[in-house]
Amino acid sequence: MAPLSPLFVLRRLLGNERWRRLHVKAAAGAGMAFVLVLLLGSWIIVPYEARAPRATITSFPLALWWSVETATTVGYGDLYPVTVPGRVIACVVMLVGISVFSVVTASLATWLVGSAAHRARRAAAALGHVEREGRADAARELRALHERFDRLEHLLARSHGHGNGHGPTEDGG
Repeated sequence: MAPLSPLFVLRRLLGNERWRRLHVKAAAGAGMAFVLVLLLGSWIIVPYEARAPRATITSFPLALWWSVETATTVGYGDLYPVTVPGRVIACVVMLVGISVFSVVTASLATWLVGSAAHRARRAAAALGHVEREGRADAARELRALHERFDRLEHLLARSHGHGNGHGPTEDGG
């Protein structure tokens, strides 16, 4: 299969672990339902509208264009249903279009928020690691300072005891 064919791209996307998540599946399912409703709505509306007086949707290609502009809520006004069944079909196409765009928007937002949350968790873990290392370094430094002060106190105590007449001196006196 060619690397640029739609089926190849679809398989690569759906085979990827990131694309297996629920929100992506929902967006993909909504997209497929969207295409199905566009095609079915276009196919079903033509028999109702083509026979009606003042009809603007008289063929499948026109109906397909009408369903796309209706589902995307563009509605140029060049094509519109004039029969009651055509208007019911229009309502279904509009609701599906709005719903699909909502699901895709929510999926995109979920992906963006999930990516940001993942980066934040990684940063927090790195910060925690740095903090633990910093505390361990500070504890080592503090122990080293305590040892130095203990040695200094010991040396001061020894020299204080030797040179002030309170204890034996170096010359034995």
